[in-house]
Amino acid sequence: MRILVVDDMTSMRHVMINMLRKLGFDDIDEATDGKQALVLLGKRKYHLVVSDLNMPHIDGLTLLSKIRETPRLAQVPVLMVTCENSKEKVQEILLKKVDGFVVKPFNMSTLIQQLKRINVLDEHGQLCH
Repeated sequence: MRILVVDDMTSMRHVMINMLRKLGFDDIDEATDGKQALVLLGKRKYHLVVSDLNMPHIDGLTLLSKIRETPRLAQVPVLMVTCENSKEKVQEILLKKVDGFVVKPFNMSTLIQQLKRINVLDEHGQLCH
């Protein structure tokens, strides 16, 4: 399973990548913003996109919209990671058909719960194939 992690903060990308590796994922690419993510999504097939919400150039919501509007990408699950927790912002993200949602700061169990919810991990926390 190939995963794309998108975040403008290097430290947050590395935290997410390390958590995903601990869960057994080893085919992980990273992008610094939505613009770079779209370039990578055009070149390779991904089975999951984990994206920050607030980024320069192309933010997470715009990236999510572009993924959903592109027939080849429309079914790729997207997990949004953000420090936004206002009801309005969360509803806006959910309306864009995000598959999962994690509010920073988060821990491994929160990540596992969301990955199970979007069928990337099974009920035992094992990788779905």
